[in-house]
Amino acid sequence: MKVRRIMPNFQVSDLLEADRFYRALLGLEIVMNHGWIVTYAADGSSAMPQVSFATEGGSGTPVPALSIEVDDVDEAYRRAKAAGTEIVYDITDEDWGVRRFFLRDPFGNIVNVLSHAES
Repeated sequence: MKVRRIMPNFQVSDLLEADRFYRALLGLEIVMNHGWIVTYAADGSSAMPQVSFATEGGSGTPVPALSIEVDDVDEAYRRAKAAGTEIVYDITDEDWGVRRFFLRDPFGNIVNVLSHAES
């Protein structure tokens, strides 16, 4: 058996609000829409399935519900700030080689947005 993908599923009260937040802020595209569940993906993504389990989020932060790796975390941060999104953990260069920030989505979930340091 081979796991092909892992997708978190968040229960939300308003799919349009989810669309405005995740598609507009992060540029994700709808890849499935059944009216009651909408799945988003990054165009051309070839990431391997991954799942993490944590006792904390690193640097003493809460464990985020979701981590999203982007190619330009500074641009994502600018977009989040411009949209008035709550920043839970300000943009930081971490000792383990990522630059990241945490935001709160419209449903109260903490999301870790990150880029890996250039090698």
